[in-house]
Amino acid sequence: MHVSHLSLADFRSYARVEVPLDPGVTAFVGPNGQGKTNLVEAVGYLATLGSHRVSSDAPLVRMGAERAVIRAAVTQGERRQLVELELNPGRANRARINRSSQVKPRDVLGIVRTVLFAPEDLALVKGDPGERRRFLDELVTARSPRMAAVRSDYERVLKQRNTLLKSAAMARRHGGRSLDLSTLDVWDQHLARTGAELLAQRLDLIATLLPLADKAYEQLAPGGGPLGMVYRPTSLAGAAGEAVDSGAARTREALYDVLLGALEEARKQEIERGVTLVGPHRDDALLSLGELPAKGYASHGESWSYALALRLASYELLRSEGSEPVLVLDDVFAELDARRRERLAELVAGGEQVLVTAAVDDDVPGVLAGARYGVSGGEVTRW
Repeated sequence: MHVSHLSLADFRSYARVEVPLDPGVTAFVGPNGQGKTNLVEAVGYLATLGSHRVSSDAPLVRMGAERAVIRAAVTQGERRQLVELELNPGRANRARINRSSQVKPRDVLGIVRTVLFAPEDLALVKGDPGERRRFLDELVTARSPRMAAVRSDYERVLKQRNTLLKSAAMARRHGGRSLDLSTLDVWDQHLARTGAELLAQRLDLIATLLPLADKAYEQLAPGGGPLGMVYRPTSLAGAAGEAVDSGAARTREALYDVLLGALEEARKQEIERGVTLVGPHRDDALLSLGELPAKGYASHGESWSYALALRLASYELLRSEGSEPVLVLDDVFAELDARRRERLAELVAGGEQVLVTAAVDDDVPGVLAGARYGVSGGEVTRW
């Protein structure tokens, strides 16, 4: 699978730009702040309905414009599709596939699949649990686009449940009459049902991904492993926060029962604090290197190698389960030493489509020969 044409209107710094793309390697080269990352960010948005740089859509719309449009022609074998997303901050986004407007934005998931390497990836190792949850959930959705609806349902139920808990907490603190919390049982069931599905997918993903990540790390930094990754839940262990074996077989019904029981056990504390304390939204994946936790113990270079190994493993997993994803390397090589730069380039050079951004052409390893675009002042010009 590859993107054969990218069109942007009022997206980030671009009033309008048209970029034809070929299979193989394409590098966007130019000084920082000229819009290189904006191009690959748009491709990534089509794959995930989100940006790897910001948490909301508003910054993606060009200053002074009301909306932004991302449009891409996607080729998979003999099949060609045109996918379009219209970003409307504060209102519902809109989507079109092959010019049909009768689709929801999440219907485009799976048409474009990407694995993106970026400087922000260091947060997978050094950052807070939310970074690792996002990594897992985006990969879960890439494997199974239907999970976008499950994640959306979970977030909706969580919001409703938190609203009820907050109201109960406020009433208690101010000495008012107690709220009727009978509906909390219903929200618990909904949260446990969608949460169990998300938990099952995360646990399966970790069990599948870890061997691939360990192999990739050995390729990047021979003799430096092994890698470890275990799930730390707020609901599945005997004591909250205890790590569990992601490879252990658990049915969704069993996960539902455990999560429902954990919610019941935590209810008193949740009412006091006015927030949901149990569920996938508070879980973490513990990363280790050798016998030590990666966070706090891994060096800068080891942390980079770990993050790259997770992305390489993601690429191998998606490629083995369907069409090959587009590889995006956003200003990564400038962050790496010469050894890791060359090894990473050698590992990804054979990808069906590889999109690279770099400040100078010398930052792109020679093995990644291919098309070059200069990016400057809002103009994208093929060299």
